[in-house]
Parts: sequence; C-alpha cells; structure tokens
Amino acid sequence: MKTMFLILLGVLSCNSDQMMVHEVEKEVEVLVEVPSECEVVEEIVVEDTAFDFSDIWVDSLRQVAALEGVDIFWIIDPSGSMNNDQPNIIAGITHMMSSLPEVGWRLMIIPSDYRQVGDLTTFPIVPGDTITDVEDMYSMHMSGAYEAGFDAAYEYIMLNPYASTWLRPDASILFVFVSDEEEQSQQHFSSHYDFISWASTYRQNVFVASIVNVPQDESVCTPPPAARDVGQNYIDVTTYFSGNVIDICSEDWSAGVADASTQITPHEYIDLTHVPMDPAWIYVYVDGVQNSDWYYEPAENRIYFTIIPSANSLVEVAYNY
Repeated sequence: MKTMFLILLGVLSCNSDQMMVHEVEKEVEVLVEVPSECEVVEEIVVEDTAFDFSDIWVDSLRQVAALEGVDIFWIIDPSGSMNNDQPNIIAGITHMMSSLPEVGWRLMIIPSDYRQVGDLTTFPIVPGDTITDVEDMYSMHMSGAYEAGFDAAYEYIMLNPYASTWLRPDASILFVFVSDEEEQSQQHFSSHYDFISWASTYRQNVFVASIVNVPQDESVCTPPPAARDVGQNYIDVTTYFSGNVIDICSEDWSAGVADASTQITPHEYIDLTHVPMDPAWIYVYVDGVQNSDWYYEPAENRIYFTIIPSANSLVEVAYNY
C-alpha cells in the first residue's frame, strides 16, 4: 500500500552506526527505536508521496577529517633491541602505504632519538614510491639510541629547517610510534600531557597509533614485558586521540596498521546493512540536507559518492527493506 506520509528520523549520539524505524500506523506516525544509552540529538524529515510501508533502516558514518591530505610520521626506536623488529616495521609501513588513498599523503621515517633528526634532509615517501624507498629511508635514518619519540617529533617538526619545505599546515597529521620500551622524553616534554597539548595546537586534526609493549596481562610476548618496558605514555597519547594500539609482539601488524590507515582515509562509499526493497526510494543526507551526489551499486549493495562528503560531515542513508 502506498500513501503520502512523513518519516521522522532521529540521529543518535552513540556508537551505533545504525538505527531502526518501524511504521506502526497507516497515517504519519512512526516509531523510532532508540537504545536506552543513546540520545536523539538531531531530527531529519523525509517527505515523499509514495513509499511502501515496511521497515525503514538508516546506515550512517562520520566522514574522516583528513581530506586535505595527511603528513605521516613513523617514529621508531633505533636501539639495538629493535633489530629483530625491522622486517615487521618495513612490512607495516608498506602495508599502510597500500591502504592509503592514491594521492594526498606524505610519509617520513625518523628515529626516536631527538639528537639524530635535526639535520635530516630526505624528502618523504609519497604515493608511487615502493618498498625499496621505504628500506632506503629506514636504513639512512635509523641511528641513535634514545627512546624519546615525543622529543624526536618536536625536534624534527619544529627545529629542523628542512621540515618546513614539505610539511603542510592545512593537512592532518598521523604519528605512528614504534618502540619496545617506555617513552622517555625529557628535552621538550615532561609528560604525555605536554605532548598532547603541543600536538593539539600544532595541527587541527591529529591521529596517533602506537606499536609498543602493552600491559603484561594483555601482551602476547613470551615472556611478558617487564613493567618498565610497557609503552604506557605512548598508549595514553594514542588513547587520547582515539587511535590504535598494536602489541609489538604480534606476529603480524597488518590488521592494526590497516585500522590506523582507516582513521585518515576518506570514505568514498558506504555499505548498506540491508538490501533496499526499492532502490528508487533511497535517501542520502549529509549533515541533515538531502544529497544527490551518489549512486547505488546493487551488486555490492553499496552507495558510492560522486562527490566525497566534506570532513567531519554526518552521512546518513535511509531506505526501506
């Protein structure tokens, strides 16, 4: 049965990416099911003159902030205890490169010894570069012994004159810290709070991932790491920026690195949870405004954006199924 009605959709302020809306009367009333821990913070009105009465579903996502490009730093402990991790480091960086967009990013590898970064003048790795380029930069840059990733980041970015020739003030920034020991900065930062304060001021959009020793009860290391070697400062900074923490003893870092890449990769499509009953009645909204810059691919049950939604925008797709 088809008739004129209004659908009122609630936007939820919770972690769920979906919500359900059920039609309960022939007239205009609909029932919106909202989990008890969520709060309706926005309403969208969909109006049409013909629509099948059935379940209505809304899939949603928040567009990532890194639409103006991203400057990536892998800040790696150069001490001798990390020698066995070199294959995983090279594989992790190349896996991240393959997971990133084809344009817009630059990647620099520096040691966590701040004394060794002031005169580095190598241009960063960019789209199109290969594993050989990664290996060459790693080989040239891994010197020193200090485990002071926060100091090294500051020393390179703020005090190395060459950095200003390639860093982009309008780009997002991603720090990937790799170490088998705790962060020990003292030159520029006295705590992880100081690093958070500086990074938040330096760039509008900051992302962090850490590949470190995790707490003993979570570690897959055999034996578990000594308490003094847990990278708690790195973990605390990563948690603050809602990033990914990877156990350095994991045999394969690729899944965690891919998750870190997802933080900075703009969404070009959204997968639908259900198959729409009628693709003609799919509605796409960007920040509450109906949008037409998309198309539906039935074979993949996916909405592709012909114009990528802007950074931080809320994208919602409503359809009956």
